[in-house]
Amino acid sequence: MPLLARSLTVLMVLAGSAVTAATPAHAATGTRPDHDYAAAIREQVWVQTPVDSDSDGRPDRVAVRIIRPATTRKVPVIFQPSPYYAGLNDIPNHDDVDRDGGASARSSTVDRAGVITFAGYLDNYFVPRGYAVIFADSLGSGGSDGCPTSGGRNETLGMKAVIDWLNGRAPGFDAAGAPVRAGWTTGRTGMIGVSYNGTLPNAVAATGVRGLETIVPIAAISSWYDYYRANGGVVAPGGFQGEDTDILAKAVLTRADPERCAGVTAELEREQDRETGDYSRYWNERNYLRDADRVRASVLLVHGLHDFNVRTLHAGQWWDALGRNHVPRKIWLHQAGHTDPFNIRRDAWLDTLHRWFDQWLHGIDTGIMREPIADVEVAPGRWTTSTSWPLRGRDTTLRLGDGPRRTFVDDTSRTAGSLAAAPDAADPNRFAHLTAPLTADVRLTGTPRISVRADLAGDSPYLTALLVDYGTADRFVRVRTLTEQDCIGPGIEGDPGCFARREYVTAPSDYEIVTRGWIDVRNRISPSWTTPVTAGEAYTFRFALQSTDHVFAAGHRIGVVLISTDRDHTLRYPSGTVVGVRPGASFLTARLSRLPGEPALS
Repeated sequence: MPLLARSLTVLMVLAGSAVTAATPAHAATGTRPDHDYAAAIREQVWVQTPVDSDSDGRPDRVAVRIIRPATTRKVPVIFQPSPYYAGLNDIPNHDDVDRDGGASARSSTVDRAGVITFAGYLDNYFVPRGYAVIFADSLGSGGSDGCPTSGGRNETLGMKAVIDWLNGRAPGFDAAGAPVRAGWTTGRTGMIGVSYNGTLPNAVAATGVRGLETIVPIAAISSWYDYYRANGGVVAPGGFQGEDTDILAKAVLTRADPERCAGVTAELEREQDRETGDYSRYWNERNYLRDADRVRASVLLVHGLHDFNVRTLHAGQWWDALGRNHVPRKIWLHQAGHTDPFNIRRDAWLDTLHRWFDQWLHGIDTGIMREPIADVEVAPGRWTTSTSWPLRGRDTTLRLGDGPRRTFVDDTSRTAGSLAAAPDAADPNRFAHLTAPLTADVRLTGTPRISVRADLAGDSPYLTALLVDYGTADRFVRVRTLTEQDCIGPGIEGDPGCFARREYVTAPSDYEIVTRGWIDVRNRISPSWTTPVTAGEAYTFRFALQSTDHVFAAGHRIGVVLISTDRDHTLRYPSGTVVGVRPGASFLTARLSRLPGEPALS
């Protein structure tokens, strides 16, 4: 997000006090920290899957690490899968971004004494409360067999096999090869994770596997096409220009002999198609939305409104698909980026997550399903709840002006931020339309859509739409780590259960790009096939922007800015494409909730 800041200010996060000093609100009826964490049982198993993704003639096995209370009572499971437990390989991204002719995350370890430790807060907080916590390496990573495929079917079946083992439907083995059964669990399992670790729960839930009672996908992908593509265009995740599915697969391939998967990664590179960006059978395999009707698990969905890596459309379209299929659900949207809410609203998050797991895994009525469905941080430190999301009401149509055809010229050297600045000044490289100043706050919720009538002549096939909030405000910049810590539960040497506090850094700025969207104009009919455009001929281009929740303050103006190349996200063809926009035939449609007294938008 571009910032026109003269000074930085710091906004303390709402999660300040140590969690151990407080008792959960539902402690009278919910689980309590009655189990001795130091005495917990720690073990490793390898679960056999139904796939052989490395073609070695043997079923792939998944490496699973377990920590569970030392009790004779059966316990439910909190399961975090990941391809990152053994770290990442340093793989260069594709160098074809300019088309002009010319960190590891170790989440569980075995220390020198052979003690299995678990990074993060799940074990420290939940094991004392009567939960088992398990971590598993996704196929092709860490101690698991197989090949990583960036969301492919084998990865889904690998993690599904863990649920099946927990419920007695798949074989498991110890290090010596002896069979191991999960007789200690009720089989009721909840999956949770951030980013890729949260994407795998979406994928497994979409299989409809029995025993998976709930998932908590945080900053998670719902369709891999929308991570690396957009409406026919090759579009990179924010900050990772040139990355694609083959690059990610090579990065997480951490077994001793990566050559065994060379053929698999070569196929990924070939099938992903960086030339047309068309939706295909390859991407359909990685689209969990198509199986949303199979989801049995409840869903606590969490996403950052400033997440430019796994963008917010992933949350919006997954949320909508779950709603259409009547899945029990709740949503948290916060102001930060690609992060766990544990880092930005710690006390409230732990209480919510505790009550959620007690409800769905222990079967305790915590009342959480009778509370508002949405918790949204509409501005830094300003949280609100609602009984629906998006907010109920009718969509508003914002016309992009009137008058004759207006043209702009694509300049690939300029960022979207620079093209959105100074909206009242003439700029040859953009089209801009602004509303009059608002007389009251207006809240945007959901997924805006745009329809643009335009012609293009030149090399760039991209049309980019930016929705901009024009007006000075103190806005989110980043999350900063502090030296102070919260101890949220007991620990052991190497895993103390204490975590650094975080805070928001904010800054005043004159505008903010609230959301954006892209289309390859050759895919105006469908993302599945390319249809050339005729230079100078007008077409109608319709596409969605990223889902969002944003308050435009009174006195601000809502702006729509059209450009071609989005330098930080799209491929960059030679500059010079001329775009001719018909303002009177172009409009944005969005759920804009006007507060009492607000006149119609213009």
